[in-house]
Amino acid sequence: MTTGTHTTPTIDPARTALLLMDFQPIVLGAVPDPEGVLARAGEALDWARAHGAHVVFVRVALAEKDVAAVPAHNKTFSQAAAAGYLTDGTPATAVHESLKAEEGDLTVRKIRISAFAGDTDLRAELRARNVDTLVLAGLSTGGVVLTTLRQAADEDYRLFLLADATADPDPEVHQVLMEKVFPSQAEIISTVDLAALSAAGR
Repeated sequence: MTTGTHTTPTIDPARTALLLMDFQPIVLGAVPDPEGVLARAGEALDWARAHGAHVVFVRVALAEKDVAAVPAHNKTFSQAAAAGYLTDGTPATAVHESLKAEEGDLTVRKIRISAFAGDTDLRAELRARNVDTLVLAGLSTGGVVLTTLRQAADEDYRLFLLADATADPDPEVHQVLMEKVFPSQAEIISTVDLAALSAAGR
């Protein structure tokens, strides 16, 4: 859809995947207003269900072999592994119960920060589903959102970032990334914009 010289972005839900990243109790507990950001993630999930977009749940969790493989020089994961914060199979690392997976959804367990890191099958699954557009939401802004967005941009995905379904423990980090970094690679939108964008693409 074009207005004058400005092209309004549109979304084709059939070629779009909503990535809900690290909405886990262990991460939710560290961000401001966890209930609010979780509610907006739920609204994005409702949009995906209603419009036929693909749904991907991304969570971080370490199995026993993953813990053993974390090198001591990895500042983030060596501490988390030693403390047992990210142990797979615990309530802390499960996707929050309000975000329920359905048949056909993809759930990715990752062992580092990016949704594409390690042996996840995310790339292959997105390719198999003919996805060329990603809608991102997650915790935290300076963690999984930053690393996944930059990597996805390098891999030529069209990117939409849900600013109101994303949060960081440090509000200043969140603001700088949203205002100074992400706009060069993604459309920064709110969950309320999704319906209009998908309708415009019809």
